[in-house]
Amino acid sequence: MRLEDALRGDRLAAVAEVKRRSPSAGDLRPDADPASLAADYERAGAAAVSILVDGRFGGAWDDLRAARSATRLPLLAKGFFSTEEHLRAAREAGAEAALLILRDLDDPTARQLLEAATALGLDALVEVHDRDELERAVRLDARLIGVNARDLVTFHVDRAAQLELVTRAPGDKVIVAESGIESRAQGAAAELAGADAILVGSALMRATDPGAKLAELLSRPLVKVCGLTREDDVAVAAEAGADLAGFVLAEKSPRRAPEVLPVPETMLSVAVYVGEPGGDAADLVQLYAHEEGKVRGRDGALLRDGQEVARVLDLPWQAEDPNHLERARAVDGRVMLAGGLGPENVRAAIDAVHPWAVDASSSLEHEPGVKDHARVRAYVEAAR
Repeated sequence: MRLEDALRGDRLAAVAEVKRRSPSAGDLRPDADPASLAADYERAGAAAVSILVDGRFGGAWDDLRAARSATRLPLLAKGFFSTEEHLRAAREAGAEAALLILRDLDDPTARQLLEAATALGLDALVEVHDRDELERAVRLDARLIGVNARDLVTFHVDRAAQLELVTRAPGDKVIVAESGIESRAQGAAAELAGADAILVGSALMRATDPGAKLAELLSRPLVKVCGLTREDDVAVAAEAGADLAGFVLAEKSPRRAPEVLPVPETMLSVAVYVGEPGGDAADLVQLYAHEEGKVRGRDGALLRDGQEVARVLDLPWQAEDPNHLERARAVDGRVMLAGGLGPENVRAAIDAVHPWAVDASSSLEHEPGVKDHARVRAYVEAAR
């Protein structure tokens, strides 16, 4: 299978990487076995496997051959490739794709290598780091574009800059968010910005069980704890493994937060409004319509930079609907399922609907805005 075909789809895909060391972090997994890891990644749900073949990363062409013997997934050869001979070596070692880093290539050379890759039957993942390089990749008609959050000179990771570039990429390209992704929330942020896939290396190499870590990063649904008003409740939700922290900013809500509180890097913040979104800084906005005589309307939308990225399917305000799960199951696209969810019923709801995310608030409280920490932990555990 071609790498491009493997990464196109309705769900976020993952390119799982094998690298023994990193120039920025030193040794990661010096004894890494590419064959064993490639097989583990395939079982864990990877769409493709990336193999570092450069000696600075502890890699070699034999690593690519070993991985090829153990998996049917497309293999991406990663190195600092600048000649047709490099691409030919990648193809002969079993790769379906090769990395081309625009920082190191002028346009004529990049164009020549893209043509050579096509002639060899290779896909090319064209890596960019800034807006200028993204524009170059588009002009070169690159079909697969990797947006690297890591500066290869300073090794600094800037996820915000990466997400901005992902949003600017044309929709007909396959976009891969590279570097710095260590949690479900960080992967989801790339997904909602428009990435088709994430490329994960260091987080997997550091994990006790790389396959299990990959499965964790790809697992859905995401878990949201809403109605947070206190920092210690945010900390408990994060420690339990929640991915999204919700802060209600609607004036009439009994769970109104004073502001969007800080969240750790393992979470995304969600500002919840009714009617019109406010100006509070948050990663995402959850917006409900006004409904006469009620705090809010029934369903809402999850927004990123003003664009809807998921639908929020909820119960009627303070009422029941026996067809709620069936109704949610019929919706196409990303669904955040809400409405009466808690530790006792969230697993059954997930099994019935298979939502992209689940959302709970009042069922996890001692009183409005004050969380019951035991119930928060039980809810997150049940949703996983």
